[in-house]
Amino acid sequence: MEAVNWTPVGLTLQLASLTTVILLCIGTPLAWWLAHTRCWWKSLVEAAVALPLVLPPTVLGFYLLVLLGPKGALGGLATFISGTHLAFSFTGLVIGSVVASFPFVVQPLQNAFSSMGRRPLEVAATLRAAPLDRFFTVVVPLALPGFLTAITLSFAHVIGEFGVILMIGGNIPGKTQVVSIAIYDHVEMLEFTQAHLLSGAMLGFSFLVLVALYALNRRYK
Repeated sequence: MEAVNWTPVGLTLQLASLTTVILLCIGTPLAWWLAHTRCWWKSLVEAAVALPLVLPPTVLGFYLLVLLGPKGALGGLATFISGTHLAFSFTGLVIGSVVASFPFVVQPLQNAFSSMGRRPLEVAATLRAAPLDRFFTVVVPLALPGFLTAITLSFAHVIGEFGVILMIGGNIPGKTQVVSIAIYDHVEMLEFTQAHLLSGAMLGFSFLVLVALYALNRRYK
C-alpha cells in the first residue's frame, strides 16, 4: 500500500481560507447594500448572487473556464499583462471558488443585517460615532452569528466543491489537486484505503467545524 499524499489537504485548506477572506471583503458591503437598498434592480442582484445555488457545477465551471481561458476576457487579459494563465492554476481555483461560494457568504450576512434593523445605528449616530466606528462596534457584534455562519458555510463549501474545481483546475498534483479531486482520483484507481483516509480526515474536520459553529451560535444568542 502506498503512503497517502497529504499535499491536497494543505492545498484545500489554503484555497478555502483565501477564498473565505476574499468573500468576506467583497460580500460584506454587498450584503449590507442588499439589506438596506430599495432599488428596483435589487432582485436582479439577488438572483445573480444566488445563481451558483441552482446552476449545475459543471455549467458554472464551463463558463468560468471560458472566462479564464487564454481567449477569455479575464484569462486573455492576465496573459497579456503578465504572461500567466488563469485556467488550470491555483489563482483560477481561487476565482472559481469565490464565484461558486458567493451566496454562502452574502445571504447569511444579508439576513443578519436585515434582522438587526436601523435602530442600533441610529442610537450610535446620536452618540456621534463615525460610520466606520458604528459598523465595527455595533453592526459586527450584533451580526456575529451571521458572520460565523457565512465563514463556516463558505469554508465548508470550498472544501467539498468538485465540479467547478475539476472544470477550471483539472487534476494537477501539487498545483490544483485538492482533496475532492484526490479522493476521486484514488477511487478511480481503486485505491480505497487512501480514499478512506482522506475522506475520513475531511469528515472529522468538517464535523468539528460544525460543532464549533453551533456552540458559538448558541453562546451569542
